[in-house]
Amino acid sequence: MSSISEAQSVISPAEMTNRAKNYGYKKVIKSSSQSFMLAIAAGMFIALAFVFYVTVTTGSTGPWGLVHLVGGLVFSMGLILVVLCGTELFTSTVLSLISRANNEVSTGAMLRCWIRVYFGNMVGSLFIVLLIMGAGVYAADHGLWGLNVLHLAEHKIHHTFLQAFTLGIMCNMMVCLGVWLTFCSDNPLTKAILMILPVAMFVASGFEHCVANMFMIPMGIAIHYFADASFWNAIGMAPSDFSDLTIHNFIINNLIPVTLGNIVGGAVIIGLGFWSIFRPSIQAHSSQGSKVVESGH
Repeated sequence: MSSISEAQSVISPAEMTNRAKNYGYKKVIKSSSQSFMLAIAAGMFIALAFVFYVTVTTGSTGPWGLVHLVGGLVFSMGLILVVLCGTELFTSTVLSLISRANNEVSTGAMLRCWIRVYFGNMVGSLFIVLLIMGAGVYAADHGLWGLNVLHLAEHKIHHTFLQAFTLGIMCNMMVCLGVWLTFCSDNPLTKAILMILPVAMFVASGFEHCVANMFMIPMGIAIHYFADASFWNAIGMAPSDFSDLTIHNFIINNLIPVTLGNIVGGAVIIGLGFWSIFRPSIQAHSSQGSKVVESGH
């Protein structure tokens, strides 16, 4: 009897794709104010996950791969919070391209959704930067916490455009695959467990996530400009050693190419990839003659 119930509970890849379509559709039709506030929360969650990552990896002297694996495992907290709390993260919101391809939402409605979620995520990320600076967390472990941030931020702005773009593609392939796996279950604990390894993989491998970078690089910039003299004395360095940490370099060298890569990796490769494979099944689930959504409420 139990084997029959287990068989009945299996969700096929085609049904998972249909759930992904509905997942994206609900994001587009959500009211603008609710969407923006949930996006702020998501930005905060991802930023807090990066705080966790920095704390765990600061001062670590173990093998490079294992240190980054542990960092990736703790960072997965961010996506778990985003999904289980029902917040709006840009890198998974781009899966709404499936609903656009299925003619359920207009291009304008989809893009407006992407924009408000993107900037909501940025507001949430920057809010955590303010809290960390106000709390003086950057001075933890004799300043090594902040030094870790400075090195991470500096590394991120020194990619070529092509490197940042391709790292963004691979990152959001893994993020969206992590979210995609949750469509095979209705159990919250199962969803959380399924997201851990895809997230840990992209973080440990150094792939680039635009929302995570909305915290990490501004955090480095804030430390560079506003950390007190005791911090610089503790680490034996000066602000001039990190003069390349500027808003211009953040936007041009990282945020733009990474965002474009995230869209290609999540919306196109994963979203449209699965949709093109399971399209007949998806369209069979869709209501015939349903009205295309032109805008959010």
